[in-house]
Amino acid sequence: MWWLYRVLHPSLGEGDGVLLTHYVVYAIRPSLDNLTGLPTEHSETSAILLECDVAAVGPIQKHLSLYNFRRKVIICPCPELSVWAVISGSQKQDTQMPDLPSSVICAADPRVEAMGFRLVAQSGENPKKLLPETETGSYNEYTKHRYEQGVPEGVQDIPPGVALPLESNLVYMNGISFSKGCYLGQELTARTHHTGIIRKRLLPIRFSTPLPAEAEGADILTSAGKPAGKYRAGHGDIGLALLRMAHIGEELHIKPSSGSSVSVKASIPEWWPQTSSN
Repeated sequence: MWWLYRVLHPSLGEGDGVLLTHYVVYAIRPSLDNLTGLPTEHSETSAILLECDVAAVGPIQKHLSLYNFRRKVIICPCPELSVWAVISGSQKQDTQMPDLPSSVICAADPRVEAMGFRLVAQSGENPKKLLPETETGSYNEYTKHRYEQGVPEGVQDIPPGVALPLESNLVYMNGISFSKGCYLGQELTARTHHTGIIRKRLLPIRFSTPLPAEAEGADILTSAGKPAGKYRAGHGDIGLALLRMAHIGEELHIKPSSGSSVSVKASIPEWWPQTSSN
């Protein structure tokens, strides 16, 4: 049995303010069922599960191993666990927690209400048995939903050592604290936040025609040919781009290395704070 007492969406940064990675944290207290993969002698201690991009597992382990903790800490992957997103098919997400067995973790996605719930269960568990009234979707459908909502996830959307937390909208997704103690990159991040000026942000975009994967990273231009930003990642005719806020609402286009120009339409997500103008 697991007792879940907190779910967070923090991030790891570096000294110059860029992001190393971001993840979802589940703070739990496991019972003797030992479902977390902890060695038996530690099965009754509090545990923390980090949900992250599979490509970030190695860098996170290496990063955490650099620190000296005040108590014995075991850091290990949990391949025996799987993560599912439980998202409502309607425009408005259900905020009521599903009634599930104690052998699984289910919690509201800490990033954005539109992302529904996160379900952590044993690998091989059939989510249809846990939630009979749901339909099992594909990973591509989940990715499309994320991009439509403007929610970045993983190293492709938030590249390590390149992306900045404020430009990636992590402050809107509960991924940054301005009240906790010192952390790597805090000074630059806090200073930029308190100026209130974020000139570029990661935004959901839609193309007039689907683009191939090799177009990711291409420049997005204004009708006058001036740089407006860069295409970060996408699926079909939707995706995310790091754009200058001054060009939102303008006629934009992208020209892949092969093929003709494709028009780009950017939008501001509904879940952004209404007072946000930067």
